[in-house]
Amino acid sequence: MDKWKRRTLYYLSTLVVVFLGYAMVYDYGMAVYENHTQPFYQSLQVVIETFTTTGYGSDAPWETPEMNLLVMIMDLTGVILIFMALPVFVVPLLEDVFSTTLPTDVEDLEDHVVICTYSPRAEALISELESWGVEYVVVEPDRERAMDLYESGHSLIHGDPESVETLEAANLDAAKALVADASDEVDVSIVLTAREAAEDVRIVSVVEEPDQETYHELAGVDEVLSPRRLVGESLADKVTTAVSTELGDAVEIGADFEIAELPIHRGSEIAGHTLAESGIRERSGANVIGAWIRGEFETPPSLDLELDTGMVLLVSGRQAQLERLKELTSTQTHRPRRGTVIVVGHGEVGSTITDALASANITYTVVDIEDKPGVDVVGDTTDPETLEEAGIEQARTVVFTVADDTLTGFGTLVARDLNPDVEVLARAEETENIQKLYRAGADYVLALATVSGRMLASTILEREEVISMDKQVEIVRTTASELAGQSLAEADVRARTGCTVVAVERDGEVVTEVGPEFRFQHGDDVIVAGTDEGVNRFTTLAN
Repeated sequence: MDKWKRRTLYYLSTLVVVFLGYAMVYDYGMAVYENHTQPFYQSLQVVIETFTTTGYGSDAPWETPEMNLLVMIMDLTGVILIFMALPVFVVPLLEDVFSTTLPTDVEDLEDHVVICTYSPRAEALISELESWGVEYVVVEPDRERAMDLYESGHSLIHGDPESVETLEAANLDAAKALVADASDEVDVSIVLTAREAAEDVRIVSVVEEPDQETYHELAGVDEVLSPRRLVGESLADKVTTAVSTELGDAVEIGADFEIAELPIHRGSEIAGHTLAESGIRERSGANVIGAWIRGEFETPPSLDLELDTGMVLLVSGRQAQLERLKELTSTQTHRPRRGTVIVVGHGEVGSTITDALASANITYTVVDIEDKPGVDVVGDTTDPETLEEAGIEQARTVVFTVADDTLTGFGTLVARDLNPDVEVLARAEETENIQKLYRAGADYVLALATVSGRMLASTILEREEVISMDKQVEIVRTTASELAGQSLAEADVRARTGCTVVAVERDGEVVTEVGPEFRFQHGDDVIVAGTDEGVNRFTTLAN
């Protein structure tokens, strides 16, 4: 029984009980106080006439004060019941009449992505799909959320993603892929439904708990993604890069030429200087493509950009050049030691980080609110004594991996107060909390929703030309036929697109020395780095 029918039944039942109750009281009052006996149905008639305001009862006027008081009470009760009918019937009816009609199907959509349902991850995925010009439709069962999405311009249908009819209405047969992202259990139901609606469609699901992957695969999903594990690997990479003498993960462009991210550590030679003053190009030979500044990517970076602690540089160069630049960005007294890394939280993200630290032979201390295997210190990380017991005052890096952004922000403040020089890396559950965590003192924040969205986009699009896709920056290999015959200075790529030309592949060889005088030729494959929007502008300009 739906909500409307249930309301109606309750209201009508209340009316019947009230009418009969007042009729019995009125019938008794007429016999006792007015000395007038009458059939019960006449008493019921008087009550109904009074409640409906069609009259004040055929027995009026009444001689006794008791009966007059009873009639007044009936009058007030009738008015109250009338006003009760407004929110029960009239208001919902008007809302249905005047509210926006949500779409329940899509007719001509093809080669699109069906997203079940809307979430912060879906928001990041939609942003990626839009940047690549790929159409999508969100299947959202919650009417209020669907209304907000529809009014904000999203493509959606309102319906149950576990229904074959709904997925058929989303034109699933003609879709590029379906993304199941509700909950681990609901996703399995969505996958089974999707296989019934369109047997051959590609299905990607997102799991919160890794032990649920098997059931998703048994249900028929093509690929299962675990974003928490990816976030853990990304944070672990930042930690191991920070405490080791080796360069972290890099994207290889050609023989001995790579693109890498290098964080600027406290006490490094270039911290506190502008990009121009640092002399990075002259001292290392590497090029700075862009910079992560408190969660926002800037490319190309201004020469007046002040290189601050916690900033992450996106750089390109040969292995030896990047190693020299690594020395400039690292703390001069940098030495791995016991207690260097504190990992707060031992869930999926935290355990992924500790596995990476163990593989790199880096000593760590694990803090968690629960006493379980692998936890060294049990306690609340918002309590200074807990972090003191974990060795925060001697630690070089602390990584917050808990799923509560409020606790992460508070813990960051505590850690920064106990050790102003500690490097703080944090996992953010929601993208909108990134800036809040930076304000609390975090040096590097990775949002689960952002990483998940990009991870989904990379899996769905299957674009071979995308070499690396991490957060807001992309490194893309593409043709540039429209630039043939122009020099890099004449093309003015940076100013016109915001992208940086990293290298050019010509006749099977990768040219990395791409200066202002470098001239493009037909058949060149150009490797550029930039934001989603910048890469789109470059591909439009160059092809």
